[in-house]
Amino acid sequence: MGLTTVNFQAVETIANAVLYEGYLLYPYRRSAMKNRQRFNFGVLYPPAFCREPDTFEIWTECLIEGASPAIEMKTRFLQLIDRGDWQEGREREVSIAAEPDSPRRESFSFDGAIEGEIEIRWEPLGGSLRKIVARVRNCADGEFLNREKALARSMVSAHHILRVEGGRFVSLLEPEEQFREAAEGCRNVGAWPVLAGEPGEREMMLVSPIILYDYPRIAPESPGDLFDATEIDEILALRILTMTEEEKQEVRTGDERARRILERTETLPPEHFAKLHGALRGLK
Repeated sequence: MGLTTVNFQAVETIANAVLYEGYLLYPYRRSAMKNRQRFNFGVLYPPAFCREPDTFEIWTECLIEGASPAIEMKTRFLQLIDRGDWQEGREREVSIAAEPDSPRRESFSFDGAIEGEIEIRWEPLGGSLRKIVARVRNCADGEFLNREKALARSMVSAHHILRVEGGRFVSLLEPEEQFREAAEGCRNVGAWPVLAGEPGEREMMLVSPIILYDYPRIAPESPGDLFDATEIDEILALRILTMTEEEKQEVRTGDERARRILERTETLPPEHFAKLHGALRGLK
């Protein structure tokens, strides 16, 4: 079983926003302190480095209703690659699938730096209701003298996309009355599971390290990633335009994603800035 293109595209935009949340912040320069101490969300450190509130794993529990469902989990994160005075993010993903009553656990590695384990299993709750327990953990060993060394062997902005066939997910935020007690019994550590895709669909769930609502969306007026999903595109775009030429040059010669933000903002037409000023929705 594999994630179909049409289903994954329904959650790809918001999943990428989660993946790059906090990756770079205005003023998008490597020398800015806020970009030298990054990644407050979803960092799975090597176990030996962890100190409260750090963590080395994501533990997820959610509910599926169905007679014979099958599930696939895609775990996504950034691996940080050393670029001298900068750590650049490289996208990584690992997938695992399971049938009912068939737990799965697999190990994975990338470049000898990332060592991890992914697991998914089922717990029957009576009738057609099942609890899914999903976990990903950092298994890197060794001692780390500083945060930069530890980050090089960490999973950054880690999150899951879950997809079910032959069943449907139950909202943990607004469960139906008959599922409320089971939903309240789900334990999630470093994870916030929400329904994803088109409103009303129950085939996909995004397990995010940041708090979201069911069926999250990026504002359609947003011209592109700013790595800050607080919908303040207008303020950030205007601030980018006030940067000095020296500051812009540092952005251009830094991270490729930062350069794209600068180039896109400098070429935004006036009518698009008008769209960023505000929008009314939900009026009847």
